[in-house]
Amino acid sequence: MFSKAKRQEMAQNLGGTLEAAVVEGRSPWKDARIRFKRNRAAVISLVLLALIGLLVVVGPWLLPNTFDDQDWSAGQPYGPTMAGWHLFGTDDQMRDLLVRVLMGGRITFLVGIVGSFVAVVIGVSWGAIAGFMGGKVDALMMRFVDVMYALPFMLFAILLMTFFGRDLFQMFIALGLLSWLDMARIVRGQTLSLKSKEFIEAAHAIGVSRLSIIFRHIVPNLLGVVVVYATVTIPNVILTESVLSFLGLGVQEPMTSWGVLVENGAQHMDVAVWMLLFPAAFLMVTLYCANYVGDGLRDALDPKDR
Repeated sequence: MFSKAKRQEMAQNLGGTLEAAVVEGRSPWKDARIRFKRNRAAVISLVLLALIGLLVVVGPWLLPNTFDDQDWSAGQPYGPTMAGWHLFGTDDQMRDLLVRVLMGGRITFLVGIVGSFVAVVIGVSWGAIAGFMGGKVDALMMRFVDVMYALPFMLFAILLMTFFGRDLFQMFIALGLLSWLDMARIVRGQTLSLKSKEFIEAAHAIGVSRLSIIFRHIVPNLLGVVVVYATVTIPNVILTESVLSFLGLGVQEPMTSWGVLVENGAQHMDVAVWMLLFPAAFLMVTLYCANYVGDGLRDALDPKDR
């Protein structure tokens, strides 16, 4: 048997080990990060998205051509060549397609990020207030959401773009107004399950105002759901902008986006297939990667899988 001194030393070591384990315990966000890293498809997609984002931000500054320079030396559009650094060829206006694809990527990324941000702000606020207030307020606010759902999506999109015009900032607002409905419903459902928790009742008991409870206690606890849905909203907003640009409601020349380039390339694909191939490839890869990242975040932050 161990001596008394030895037993005390072992107890102290064991206590220190347990204390270290408690201190070094993983937080929910650290656990989610580890789970996300195990998803190879999501990690690879995130790396590709980062590379594409870096390319569209930095690339136009590193190339000798600008997005509106015209090179009429050949007299007609020509395919990819090293001459003049036209690696993607030129478009129907003899402008360098590589620079225009990268500049279009800037607009497309901005549309996706800013449009999603607008949708998240409106959807989270609307859903949290409706779910927390309950009663007639909840019924009235959610009936408005149902009415918005009943409107034909593309018709509503065209009306918004016609009303707001083709200004870039106004396009962000219009696309955000099209994408907040699902977020509002999701946040409302989560709020209904949170508002009966003990910490919410404690906040009521000490006299915290309703708005403070909503935005300081309920919304922060929905951050995981909001992050996941925001990553899903970004490709949806990008795709909506691309469809609107394909219909001629996108950004105005000489600025461009991937949707505008795809629409222009579709008109000339019989004589200049590269005009369609390169912007469509960038758009397709970005949409796939964004969806895989969203799926990875959903799996990593799902409390049922922890």
